[in-house]
Amino acid sequence: MSDVITQAVDALNAKMGADGFDGTAKFDIEGEGAIVIDANGARAADDDADVTLSASADTFKAILDGEQNPTSAFMTGKLAVDGDMGLAMKLAGVLS
Repeated sequence: MSDVITQAVDALNAKMGADGFDGTAKFDIEGEGAIVIDANGARAADDDADVTLSASADTFKAILDGEQNPTSAFMTGKLAVDGDMGLAMKLAGVLS
């Protein structure tokens, strides 16, 4: 597992806290791997999910660091969403 994935899993779990996430989402980070988020938290995995968000490692890091708004990243083509858009919006709220 890459350092980017390990750090992202830790950051996502810290952001989500005890609230969890009531769906299944996958972040596909170009050249690094994938992270799945569900009610149990975030983990390195490439399982099927209700929504898949794809971005470069730089874009993903900027979203996690609060330097990039997830909605703006989507609108400018830096973040691709495949699947349940409503769930993607919920996830954006969790990450903000």
